Amino acid sequence: MKKTTIILLTIVLGACGQQADEPAVSIYEAAVANEARPDADRGRDAGRKPAQVLEFFGIQPGMTVLDMFSGGGYYTEILAHAVGPHGHVIAQSNVAYLKFVGDEFEKRYLGGRLANVQVLMAENNELALEADSLDAIMLVLSFHDFFYAEPEDGWPEIDIAKLLAEFHSGLKASGVIGIIDHAAATGSPGETGGTTHRIDQAIVIETMAAAGFTVDGEIDILRNPNDDYEKIVFDPELRGKTDRFVLRFVKAE
Repeated sequence: MKKTTIILLTIVLGACGQQADEPAVSIYEAAVANEARPDADRGRDAGRKPAQVLEFFGIQPGMTVLDMFSGGGYYTEILAHAVGPHGHVIAQSNVAYLKFVGDEFEKRYLGGRLANVQVLMAENNELALEADSLDAIMLVLSFHDFFYAEPEDGWPEIDIAKLLAEFHSGLKASGVIGIIDHAAATGSPGETGGTTHRIDQAIVIETMAAAGFTVDGEIDILRNPNDDYEKIVFDPELRGKTDRFVLRFVKAE
C-alpha cells in the first residue's frame, strides 16, 4: 500500500510540475503567433509589441473594433485573430492612405482572407458610425495626422471636433480608444503633425478631453529616450525606433 501511494504521488507531482513549466498562451500572444500572418508583419513585431498593446487596450473575443486609418492592415489582422470568429473588425482607410501603403492593403484582404473584417472607405470628414456599436477604437501612429493638411495630395484639413464627436457617438459606454503615436518634444505645437509627423502627447490628452474622453491608462513599452525629436519619423535611421506613447481613453463620466 505504501509503495502504491508513493508512486501515485510521484505521478501527480510530476504532472503538476509539467503544467507549471508550460504557461498558458494568452489570446494576444496567440493572435500574434497565428500562422496566417505574413512574414513581413512578423518582422515588425519586436518593435511594436502588439500582444502587450492589445492586452493593455483590453481587446477581447467577440468585440467590435474600429481600426481607424488602418494603413496596410498590420493591426487589423492581429485584431481579427484576437476578437475571433464572433468578433468584428472595421478597417477604415481612404485614398491618401491607400497611396501611401501601396499594394499591402490589397494583399491583406485578397480573396476574403480575413472573414471577420469589413473594409470601410471613408474620407477624413465623411466618417459615419452606428451609435453605440463599437467596443474599441484604435488610432495607431495617426493622431498626428489630425493636424496635417495637404488638400492637393488628397488629405484635406480634418474637422477634429466632428471626427471625435463621431467616435464618441459610435463608442459604447464601456468602450475604449487606444492611441499610439510618435512623440514630439514637450511643448511642441500641433503643426509638428505635418512637419516631423509627431505630436506632443499633452495635445492628444487636451484634444481628447475637449471631445469628452479621459485618460484611463498609459504604458511605456514603446518609449525611446534616445529619439531625436527634430527628425522626421520617416528618417531611415529612425524608422520603427521612434519614441512612442501608448494611451488608453474612455468616455468621461
